Amino acid sequence: MFGKPIEAVIFDMDGTLIDSEAVYISAMREAAQSLGLEMSLAFCHSMIGIPRRECNEMIQGLYGPTFDLAHFRGIYSGIVERRMAEGIPVKTGVVEMLDFLDRERLPRAVATAANRPTTENRLGRAGLLKRFDAVVTRDDVVHAKPAPDLFLEAARRLGIAPESCLALEDSTVGVTAAHAAGMMTIMVPDILQPSEELRAKALHVAESLHAVRTLLEAARV
Repeated sequence: MFGKPIEAVIFDMDGTLIDSEAVYISAMREAAQSLGLEMSLAFCHSMIGIPRRECNEMIQGLYGPTFDLAHFRGIYSGIVERRMAEGIPVKTGVVEMLDFLDRERLPRAVATAANRPTTENRLGRAGLLKRFDAVVTRDDVVHAKPAPDLFLEAARRLGIAPESCLALEDSTVGVTAAHAAGMMTIMVPDILQPSEELRAKALHVAESLHAVRTLLEAARV
């Protein structure tokens, strides 16, 4: 189904490697509630995969120019850190996928809209950081997703042409970015299901990383 040999695999982080999106959404809504405000689930979903700067603009726009965004962010970050301290939840199939890539000697990278301190903290505490040949964060590029920069930089660091890379994503902006980079893209939905337009950009929509690994195993035979 891939049409050409896969020479590297590039992973998104939140919602693809670690099961963090539900934590972030719950923390956002709890932080808003603590200030006597409401934040709808639909609004939270609209921020999935969006870089923090843009999310801040969306939140400020929602509550108005006098809203104390820094105070809100402080409350939100405290809630997230407390929950993450209980353990970083890894998505089903991640370890098995990485073990398969080890056996096949396929290089792999992370391309995430999170900043580097957060990325290294999350991946490190999940026991995943040292399992990647490169980690590219929003601090390493000018334009975050849905621009292709993160994926292109990940391919460059691996020394693999983008069109020979498989990108694994869970979000609309992520699939859009990987597709724009010219990569073979598989969406593994986390919270949001793909639209028909998004399905057209993805090579395949898989129910889990176990399913992706099965496809890769078949392609490597």
